[in-house]
Amino acid sequence: MRSRIAVLAAALAAASPALAADTYQLDKSHTTVGFEVRHIFTMLGGKFQDFSGTIKVDRAKPESSTVEFTIQAASVFTNDQKRDDHLRTPDFFDVATHPTITFKSTSVKPAANNVYEVTGNLTLRGVTKQVTLPVTFLGEGKDPWGNEKMGFELATTLNRKDYGINWNKTLDQGGLLVGDEVKVRISIEANKVKQTADAR
Repeated sequence: MRSRIAVLAAALAAASPALAADTYQLDKSHTTVGFEVRHIFTMLGGKFQDFSGTIKVDRAKPESSTVEFTIQAASVFTNDQKRDDHLRTPDFFDVATHPTITFKSTSVKPAANNVYEVTGNLTLRGVTKQVTLPVTFLGEGKDPWGNEKMGFELATTLNRKDYGINWNKTLDQGGLLVGDEVKVRISIEANKVKQTADAR
């Protein structure tokens, strides 16, 4: 009897990693963190080039999945050095005082087919606000080199003044130089973290 219990316990221990959430990390070379904001008449686009993130996917209980994301604010890029330097100053991101932009999820809820409402705390320029992001699951599979991957994308709009980014200039003909609403679009390709034999 004892031997049977021991065998059962060993089998459960061996199976336990499969029951745990799968961990994925952002593939920086195949992920884009972009934004757009109005400049006088047109929409000006930019992106962040340095970031990291971890997604823990609970397949049995998707609402228990989690997301953490960190952006290095100084990596902002809009294809204009003078403008990028200005964005790093206290007028905008104030990267010397607030070097990172972070998001940490607090809940995940299915909303529609392959769409999830991911709620969490977004911290930008030292201000933390709760936001809900509509995240679309694009699929999963292996690349030609055998790496297991998942794809996600999201699009949302933030008001920069909610995070203390208030700088602007009044135009001679009326109106303002920079819009308040910032359109954020993130396309994610994430790699599954491989489990080692001794990680049980």
